[in-house]
Amino acid sequence: QVQLVESGGGSVQPGGSLRLSCAASGYMYTSNCMAWFRQAPGKEREGVASIYTGGVGTYYADSVKGRFTVSQDNAKNTVYLQMNSLKPEDTAMYYCATRGLWGPCPSGSPVPSEYNYRGQGTQVTVSS
Repeated sequence: QVQLVESGGGSVQPGGSLRLSCAASGYMYTSNCMAWFRQAPGKEREGVASIYTGGVGTYYADSVKGRFTVSQDNAKNTVYLQMNSLKPEDTAMYYCATRGLWGPCPSGSPVPSEYNYRGQGTQVTVSS
């Protein structure tokens, strides 16, 4: 059974930092594509970043490029999202997701319908 568990969300002031974690289990973690999505109230789910756990390959949305960094620890089957210089518009529920399929990430922005499994999410609130 595929399980993704996010942690690390919270409330920070603008300019602050948070690191989200996504612990994966129940499937072959290596050589898969994992992504971070976010969804704010009243808005569509947005693909924020993705990473190929089998090697080189990351993607960032323009809205977070230069501020967010996605990384992984294969020994822990965990993907991270380091978020720096946070802005109020970064406020959202953040989800990690996996395609659960062998192979690299599709090019471009992650599309929610292409990811077969996702976690319950962790809330990030950026406010002064």
